[in-house]
Amino acid sequence: MGRKNYSLRPLQLFFASFAVKDFVPHASSAGNSFNYRVLKQLNLACLMLTLFLLSSCSPRDFLTRRLAFDLIAGSETFRVQQQFQLRIGIMANKDYISPDYAAFQHRGWISATNTACSSNLGPPPCWDVVLTPAGVETLQSVVAPGDAEKQSFTIPTVRRELIAITGIAKQGSVADVEFTWKWVPLNEVGAAVYPRDTRYHSTVRFREYEDGWRVVKHASLSGQPLDDALENAEPAQ
Repeated sequence: MGRKNYSLRPLQLFFASFAVKDFVPHASSAGNSFNYRVLKQLNLACLMLTLFLLSSCSPRDFLTRRLAFDLIAGSETFRVQQQFQLRIGIMANKDYISPDYAAFQHRGWISATNTACSSNLGPPPCWDVVLTPAGVETLQSVVAPGDAEKQSFTIPTVRRELIAITGIAKQGSVADVEFTWKWVPLNEVGAAVYPRDTRYHSTVRFREYEDGWRVVKHASLSGQPLDDALENAEPAQ
């Protein structure tokens, strides 16, 4: 509050319009009471004062859990979809036994045969990985037409879903906001590669500016920006 330039002159003139006599109680059949017109003017004055003060404030002036939720969920950094890079052909053993490729094997989308390693792939064994018919069918639904014949695929897999704001620690014009979120699969590949039921806990820095609170999206001098908060997320207890 108090950021906008405004004048109190209209309110001063309004209150000055009250006459002293208006506030003197007078006798009536119901006993001494305030003049009805004075009570009506007082009610109107309170209403005007409330509206006047509210008009000088922005909804972003107060860092509530609701505001923090909306700012995080609406951030481009939070809404960006995750992509998985699938590569077939000859690969090192360490890549073939990775959790992502293990998920593809488990679903029956890839198969492999042992093959000789080239000099840049490291020690044997190495594997010649190919898509199975089921894998071709699955990829055709998630990649551009014709891309299923390539050796490398970029597959959109999951998006983030904000679950709740779990805490706000404010200190002056900065605040640390804790929140929980989870991955939501976009397709079969996302459901296979990312754990669906795992919830993550992150903490992000907010900063107050002249137009209200904003979430810090990128690296700053202090506090953790949103991109780091998501990258460094830990499973929620």
